[in-house]
Amino acid sequence: MVDVRMPQLGESVLEGTVSRWLVREGDFVKREQPLLEVATDKADTEIPAPTAGRVARIAVAEGTVVAKEGLLCQIDETAQGESQPAAQGGAAPAEARPAAPAPGSNGHEESARPLSSPSTKKLALEAGVDLRNVQGTGDRGRITHDDVLRAAHGAPAAAPARPAAPPPAAAATQAAELSQLIQASGGFVPPVPGVGFGAYKVPPYTPKPGDKVVPFSRRRRITADHMVYSKVTSPHVVTVAEVDLHETSKLRDAHKDEFKKSGVSLTFLSFICAAAVRALREHPEFNARVLENSYVVLRDVNLGVAVDTPGGLIVPSIKHADELSLRGIARSIDELAGRAKSGKITADDLANTTFTVSNPGLKGNLFGGAIISQPNVGILRMGEIKKRVVVVTKDKEDSIAIHPVMFLALSYDHRIIDGVLANSFLWRVTDILTRGEFEV
Repeated sequence: MVDVRMPQLGESVLEGTVSRWLVREGDFVKREQPLLEVATDKADTEIPAPTAGRVARIAVAEGTVVAKEGLLCQIDETAQGESQPAAQGGAAPAEARPAAPAPGSNGHEESARPLSSPSTKKLALEAGVDLRNVQGTGDRGRITHDDVLRAAHGAPAAAPARPAAPPPAAAATQAAELSQLIQASGGFVPPVPGVGFGAYKVPPYTPKPGDKVVPFSRRRRITADHMVYSKVTSPHVVTVAEVDLHETSKLRDAHKDEFKKSGVSLTFLSFICAAAVRALREHPEFNARVLENSYVVLRDVNLGVAVDTPGGLIVPSIKHADELSLRGIARSIDELAGRAKSGKITADDLANTTFTVSNPGLKGNLFGGAIISQPNVGILRMGEIKKRVVVVTKDKEDSIAIHPVMFLALSYDHRIIDGVLANSFLWRVTDILTRGEFEV
């Protein structure tokens, strides 16, 4: 009998949630055939069969949080037969029961722990909140970042998500309680989603014919929580620069076919990432994160690149990007984007990002201020590249030309980044791109 255990899904990932079984007890599986899907707050991963055989026992049900090395299922490698159709999207059969507690397994002691992600546990530890005393409002009672923040500030727990909003009377009561808490503590109490804040309350939703209620996917829920947390935590400031890409465009045209022959796409994104990395080394305060009463300037430059996938936006990172050439950065972008879109991205690919570049697309995007990806202190957002009339100065003479131009928007955390530093950083990125100052 071969035990299939929860693997280490990333350096910073100590547990995962069984989101979906792809097989049932009694199914015959091939080696490397996906058995189940495991979700973490970083990525979703398929766990393959380590050997061929019959699935003799499923040890944990869908929705169970399993620690690293916890038992998932057992495969009888001596059994022979033909595989039956595997369950797609269904829960484990009723006869599948969690295994008895054993060293490293996910028994009763493990399942009794509050459901929460590693990042939520870290937030609770930093805030001095005991998760055993927190009422979870997430899926299956899972404790979210908002639950921890409310507990840290003494606010009441939000009501679990329901198809319809709470009655107006309940909303008014909760809003009044929030207002009293604010007056009593003199501090900030986060608003309750769907309820309101202080004297303001959200009007209840009344279903109407033709309306379509779309439940949040797990990734959308994580993204939503992250964005709200970032806006509440970091005082965002946005500054914008206009970039003349004439010289960079000529450099790209001269080398893109050469790169293509070696299987690498030489995109404008590659140039912008390379320029951002150089500016980060010259302005190390942007390669930082804020602690409780201090901030740390990070040694490693791990550049996050936002990628749109069928399941939503994710941000894998190029590790040690400052050690790579333009070709190396371009190749890394291709590889990460390919793995992300095919669902092969790992938790480590998404971990330890220190600064982010976002490219929202080509259609009608002049510029916009992106929300900072926590715990970073800055994010650079690209705009659409369009041909525009520009003034060119040569030998002290001005002339009119038509060049490719783009707006770059830098969002920064005003807790540690001041306007002078932010403008200096963005000016340097712009200067490198305007000059086409790259080694190809």
